[in-house]
Amino acid sequence: GAAMIPLLALGVPGSASSAVLLGALTVKGVVPGPLLMTERSALVHAIYAGFLVAVALMAVVMLLVAAREARRRQQRPLAGRSGYVVSAAAMFLSSFLCAAFALVVVLGPDPWWTPRFAIPLLGMLLGNTMNGVALSAERLTGSVVSSRDIIEQRLALGETRETAISGLVRESARAGLIPIFNAMAAAGIVSLPGMMTGQILAGAPVGEAVRYQVMILLLIAAGTGFGVLASVRITARRLFDDRHRLRLDRLTG
Repeated sequence: GAAMIPLLALGVPGSASSAVLLGALTVKGVVPGPLLMTERSALVHAIYAGFLVAVALMAVVMLLVAAREARRRQQRPLAGRSGYVVSAAAMFLSSFLCAAFALVVVLGPDPWWTPRFAIPLLGMLLGNTMNGVALSAERLTGSVVSSRDIIEQRLALGETRETAISGLVRESARAGLIPIFNAMAAAGIVSLPGMMTGQILAGAPVGEAVRYQVMILLLIAAGTGFGVLASVRITARRLFDDRHRLRLDRLTG
């Protein structure tokens, strides 16, 4: 991360881990400093590429685990790999985009994928989006099963699949967003969010801690909202075939 900049540019370690790396480079005959970029530019690029690959692999693992847990929390998930794919796609489109926006536009670390910022931020977004995706998908599939006769009657009367299930989609999306709405409404009055509390206990100014917490809450709300909408839309479409017939056989349980 940022500790690598003084190490590679000046030969001064910026952290304990970079000091260990400095010793390893010295043993191999590589002397970090101003001439390193010109004499060993390929090595510097390889080091940063290795960090980028490590962050990308960790992000992929986090996404796969979150998708697996979101599917496991549903009583009637989509059968086969569809349940995993829908959860992973919804969380990727929401959490990763919101995290990239925050890193590039709001926080602006150099490089933007610095693990110190990218991994905790992505973890907070994925964790909250996972809850919203699981709750909304569980509400939608359960409501469709219990309202099967009504949906099929509406289809028989000529309504499209989108119209026949639109009310259930809205209710499911609302159910998935309830946790983050409650958290935002009670933040600072009923409860103190963990990030803000940790910063205050660590000695950070209260105003700065509050600004960071507001930013995180807004990012979580945006990520959860996009994830919930994507999840219910994709799941609702998977519950019907191209001829607008209800296909409950695509659910497990």
